[in-house]
Amino acid sequence: MKKNNGLAIIVLLATAPWLSGCTDRNEKINKNPYGATNEEVKADLLPASLRVAQLNIYIYQPVPSFQLQQNLMSDVYSGYMVPPTPFRGNSNNMTYDLVDVWNATAFIPSYDNVMNPIATVEDFAAKDPVKKDLYAMSKIIKVEAMHRVSDIFGPVIYSKYRQAEPDGSVPYDSQQDAYNHFFEDLKTAIDILTPMVSTPASNQFAAADLVYGGSYAKWLKFANSLRLRLAIRIARVSADKAKKEGEAALANAGGLIADNSESFLVDFGASNHPLNVISNEWADVRMGAAMESIMGGYNDPRLPKYFQPATEAAAAGQFKGIRCGINIDDKTRYQNYSKLAVFANKGQLMTAAEVWFLKAEASLLNWTGAGNAQANYEKGIAISFDQYGVSEKLNAYLNDNVSKPKEYKDPKAVTPGQNDVLNGNPNLSIITIKWDETASKEQKLERIITQKWIAAYPDGQEAWSEFRRTGYPKLFPVIVNNSVGKITGFIKRVNFAYQEYATNKAAVNKAIIMLGGPDTGGTPLWWDVD
Repeated sequence: MKKNNGLAIIVLLATAPWLSGCTDRNEKINKNPYGATNEEVKADLLPASLRVAQLNIYIYQPVPSFQLQQNLMSDVYSGYMVPPTPFRGNSNNMTYDLVDVWNATAFIPSYDNVMNPIATVEDFAAKDPVKKDLYAMSKIIKVEAMHRVSDIFGPVIYSKYRQAEPDGSVPYDSQQDAYNHFFEDLKTAIDILTPMVSTPASNQFAAADLVYGGSYAKWLKFANSLRLRLAIRIARVSADKAKKEGEAALANAGGLIADNSESFLVDFGASNHPLNVISNEWADVRMGAAMESIMGGYNDPRLPKYFQPATEAAAAGQFKGIRCGINIDDKTRYQNYSKLAVFANKGQLMTAAEVWFLKAEASLLNWTGAGNAQANYEKGIAISFDQYGVSEKLNAYLNDNVSKPKEYKDPKAVTPGQNDVLNGNPNLSIITIKWDETASKEQKLERIITQKWIAAYPDGQEAWSEFRRTGYPKLFPVIVNNSVGKITGFIKRVNFAYQEYATNKAAVNKAIIMLGGPDTGGTPLWWDVD
């Protein structure tokens, strides 16, 4: 492999899983496929591998893969979006008839296109002090990608990646063990980067960086912020561990992401954002009913920044969403409801607003260094308003103690009970915007998470995880449930990848024991104790 093959490497890594299918899964997991010499790897492959890994945390190409990885799963389950298309005769993920071929796309590419190139970087950079910055970046990317996978499935292959058992199987970590490894890897990265923040980034680090253009300081802030996110995630199930990790993140001298210039947004280059294609070219996704109810009820000025007004005659000029889990007889029924607004060509994986809301919740938990809950909450809203250019409307919004999420009514409803959202309905929140210091801790949490949910758009994966963890914001449950009793209430996870049953069955069977329930969408994850 010659030194000018960096682009070929990227193409190979980006296309390999779609060409190879699911054969020889365990062999791929345990094999370094590149065959490059040490010097060639150091010159070209490490930055190329890190770029590929960043681009595939949130699959940007091919668009059908992103649609399966995230859009027809977490984007829907978060309440953000719903397709108008009755895929598979309307028996699909939206109606809880989980489609194994769809959901495996959230698992397999994360190994082929994230863990595999990351493992290559770790192999060559771990013991090379000149490459320690690349090693730190690899750890951060790996945690960001794989915590998302774990938050879909539960147990994941992580610490034993490329370490087959005598029977050829590749072991899973329980979700608790996986999170412990996430924290270890983040600490490793943070310890490397903390003393480097005042030094210029190496040329290879800058070449690998698709987010910050080669800034040790900003990668350190992201690592600290990610550590805080994961600490908050486990706070209800492992309070002491959460406090330890969260306070370490808050105390690090490098600080946290604090303004919009520091948000973690992966640059897709010249490629169009996949949501633009799915919404505007394919007409396969529209606004979700929860967004209409919550943002519409709050008269939120970000609403026209997120969505386009409907062109449907029955709702023309309104922001009109679709409820998840209803009877959709034909695509034409809802395709003229609100499209998504046009996105820039960057994948949003963490915003400054999210970090302020994380600090607000850490304040409720009395973690040292978190600051004041109200100040953090209001700063989170302010940062989000700044992100969307509506700061002139901030004061009125922050002081609104009247507006609440509004009832949802669909003028084209055909499902019995679809519009049954009368006053007192438990699925409709009554939380207002203005901070109330006299409110209960749970009311404060609902207020924080509701605003965090609005600000995190369009990252449905993070929003769905927070909804499962806290129950907020209140969303509308499905009406048509085709799970045959496997899922009651809201979906909790999706099944392990079907390819794993064919190629890694012994490990999957052990992972199901770790899961603590059947491999269905109704079994809650380790951190989902509510």
